[in-house]
Amino acid sequence: MDLKKINEFLWEIPPWGKMKVPARIYASASLLESVQRDRTLEQAQNVATLPGIIQASYVMPDAHQGYGFPIGGVAAFDEKEGIISPGGVGYDINCGVRLLKTEYSGSDLKPRLAALMSGIFQEVPAGVGKGRKTKLGMAVLDEVLNRGAEWAVDSGFGSGDDLQRTEEYGRMKEANPGVVSRRAKERGLSQLGTLGAGNHFLELQQVEEIYNQPVAKRFGLHSVGQVTIMIHCGSRGLGHQVASDYIRMMEDTFGTKHLVDRELVYAPLQSSLGKRYYQAMCAAVNFAFANRQMITHWVREVFKRILGSSQGIEMIYDVCHNVAKFENHLLEQQKRRVCVHRKGATRSFGPGRPEIPDCYRDVGQPVIIPGSMGTASYLLVGTNEAEKLSFSSTAHGAGRVMSRHEALRRFRGEEIKRNLEKRGIILKSTSWKSVAEEASAAYKDVDEVVRTSDAVGLGKLVAKFSPLGVMKG
Repeated sequence: MDLKKINEFLWEIPPWGKMKVPARIYASASLLESVQRDRTLEQAQNVATLPGIIQASYVMPDAHQGYGFPIGGVAAFDEKEGIISPGGVGYDINCGVRLLKTEYSGSDLKPRLAALMSGIFQEVPAGVGKGRKTKLGMAVLDEVLNRGAEWAVDSGFGSGDDLQRTEEYGRMKEANPGVVSRRAKERGLSQLGTLGAGNHFLELQQVEEIYNQPVAKRFGLHSVGQVTIMIHCGSRGLGHQVASDYIRMMEDTFGTKHLVDRELVYAPLQSSLGKRYYQAMCAAVNFAFANRQMITHWVREVFKRILGSSQGIEMIYDVCHNVAKFENHLLEQQKRRVCVHRKGATRSFGPGRPEIPDCYRDVGQPVIIPGSMGTASYLLVGTNEAEKLSFSSTAHGAGRVMSRHEALRRFRGEEIKRNLEKRGIILKSTSWKSVAEEASAAYKDVDEVVRTSDAVGLGKLVAKFSPLGVMKG
């Protein structure tokens, strides 16, 4: 492998073998070192062999080894000659993060923080396989899959303002519940409005630092100490089953012998199976949007019950992490419609893009980069430069440097909880095992990830948040 240093934050593997385009890696020297510990760079090269890939196979600053694509992998494919790959989207379709602002301060919350965290923990089910007590009927679930967060708002879970501040306005209109298997729907029936496990979390935070006051103000942030709420979850078992179903169908239909890695199994975008997968993926995306919308509603209800009011708890934005989308991008001075796969990566549109809501269009899209348990999280703003650098994409979090198995061997959940409590951070979790797996030491340094994104221009810093209370599955 010929890894060339282009500048302080950009590295490139020129095309060789079956690669059609280069692999470009955005990383500082320290982040590159962690990326080289697993198969991330090998996977990035494998992605570069796929039909119809345009410009480069990109690796974001938080990247690590995944299924097929690296997590933190971005690639765009020609609308007519390209492909769509479940390995380029991920199993947890529309795993994403939502940021809410409040008009409370950290000092306002301190006397009732324990009660708030307990109330949220009781109201929002979390953990592997956990579901709500009331189940949806299949007909209602189909409506959720078709309409996403729109269904949730129309059902009393929030307001139209929430939709205005959600990527895709909370609904991918190409969704078709008819191409989602019964098994996938059965797995989703009881899981709407639940947090899940793994790296999913719900945090109460406070603003620690504001880097760009005018943009922060537009996003609803006005002062250090202001309380925010971050919700990170996805499409639960439904999305996982959609991925499994279509990976199997693509293997059966197209085979894997022609692939450098069978995990990159794909369907041509113009094929019947490719179109059906995209429609099913959109349905799972909508399920995840509705999921985060319902959790938002219940968090507001807990604030109202414990503190007397949920007024001022408003959306900043909701972004997808695992998704494929058709977007127009400027290539060689011409607009071109391409299918952008973002696997563990965040959209980062700069000012003027029509996809950005009116309230933010002149400043750019909010970009949310959560940290690992107990560390800082960040809000950035998208840039026009990112369109040229990465098809308007940046990092989605800290990114693992240690397997869950290794984390379990090295850490104890109870000890992590004690250490967080010493720092004044309340932890609520259904499992000590899950806490150990998600230890902050198992992740990259989120400060370095964000520093790299900002320096490169993939997204520019707006604000930093520190945790007050953390809820894990």
